[in-house]
Amino acid sequence: MSRNGVLSHETLADLLRSARVLPVLRSPSPDAARAHVDALVGAGLPVVELTTTTPDWPTALAAAGHDHPGLLLGVGTVREPDDVRRAHDAGARFLVTPWPAPDVRLAAGEIGLVLVEGGLTPGEIAQASGRGIAKLFPAHVGGPEYLRSLRPVLPDARIVPTGGVGLADVAQWLDAGALAVGVGSDLLRALESDPARVAEQLAALTGARG
Repeated sequence: MSRNGVLSHETLADLLRSARVLPVLRSPSPDAARAHVDALVGAGLPVVELTTTTPDWPTALAAAGHDHPGLLLGVGTVREPDDVRRAHDAGARFLVTPWPAPDVRLAAGEIGLVLVEGGLTPGEIAQASGRGIAKLFPAHVGGPEYLRSLRPVLPDARIVPTGGVGLADVAQWLDAGALAVGVGSDLLRALESDPARVAEQLAALTGARG
């Protein structure tokens, strides 16, 4: 039993499906990450991914969990098994890797954290989605048409494209069959310039798949 509570791939998939957007925060500092999380919660998002590229990310993660106990928080850009323990101790409920990461997968399984594993090739996406949820990265390389071409051979795969994706692109990815769409720097820029507009865009995406 995880100290953070048990989370299944099915529960995470249901939440991502309803959220449409998975924010991927690469903030410049823990204080900035805390402010970004506040803005995302204010915009109505129930799940947020902080990345290990944020300085002192465990502190940022723990602070976000303290401020928003109902928010589902994950850690992305997980590349080393040691990050699994640090993420768990700071309150993470799920992990995301940028590529196939067997050592991280093993550590996550031992500690009881759901892993969204990254991949790019059809084989990597097939293997990752067969274990739960796959992250398609970097998504901009093939665009929505690449995901659309994968769907006939992976009709049941749960795939979250991430990397070089803007808010304006989300609807296209959903139409191509994405479970949800990871959005990073474009979302942060939009939050800093016009948070009310971001809330409107996210609300509009709720009906993107009818």
